[in-house]
Amino acid sequence: MPQTGGVPEEELSPTQPFPANPAFILRPADLTEAAMHGFTPYDRNKCREAFRAHDYQGMFTPPSTRGWIQFPSFMGTTNWGGVSIDAARGILVTNTTHAAALMRLIPRADADRMLKEGQLLLPAAGSPFGLKMGPMLSPFGAPCNPPPWGNLVAIDLKAGRRLWEVPLGTTRDQAPFPIWLKLGVPNLGGSVITASGLIFIGATTDRFIRAFDLRTGKVLWKSRLPAGGNATPMTYRLRKDGRQFVVIAAGGHQYLGTGSGDELIAYALPEPGQR
Repeated sequence: MPQTGGVPEEELSPTQPFPANPAFILRPADLTEAAMHGFTPYDRNKCREAFRAHDYQGMFTPPSTRGWIQFPSFMGTTNWGGVSIDAARGILVTNTTHAAALMRLIPRADADRMLKEGQLLLPAAGSPFGLKMGPMLSPFGAPCNPPPWGNLVAIDLKAGRRLWEVPLGTTRDQAPFPIWLKLGVPNLGGSVITASGLIFIGATTDRFIRAFDLRTGKVLWKSRLPAGGNATPMTYRLRKDGRQFVVIAAGGHQYLGTGSGDELIAYALPEPGQR
């Protein structure tokens, strides 16, 4: 573990706990300057400049007043949408986000002044520092770390192994056409699993709700939403033998740039025997 850096009077731990089973380690490899991503040489170089301007010693880089790169960051790996579990099949499904963040401790006097000026930072009142934080993005708005930036993962809980992992979402709505790539994107919102083995999830920055095959991770269906589906879908029937529906709140998300809305969108699943 890193034993250098940090701030005065901070005691750095020599070790940190890690999961013993690699199926549950959902983070990508550590960052390097050479691996900084960008759609063009210009924004790739800007990401490399940001990398050099901040501390980085792996995922447990100590906080500092110079600034450090946090990866995985406050944007992932898993998020408030939680996981879905198919209890009958013993399968856990989760969506993940892999996006680095730039962090910096602000000495108390400077933090108080910045807060009075209306600058955005976490005050951490009563502590020696405030905290400035934000995603590590290229000038064109793409995460600086290599893709995929978001995945959907299925884990066999009985066998303790990963069944599959696929990119979740495309760069549509974040990048201009024709740079709509299936790279997997930052996402916020959970999933739901049906008894027939379908995973429904919105969450992505490209404003789609998708249905995945629980066995293979293949996308079977998708539908465009009026704003980001950054919420967890639900499924229901109006009566025991009635038709099944899936509904999601398409409210969007300010910081993901997925627009804003106030619509609930419901989809009717096919009747038995229909496609």
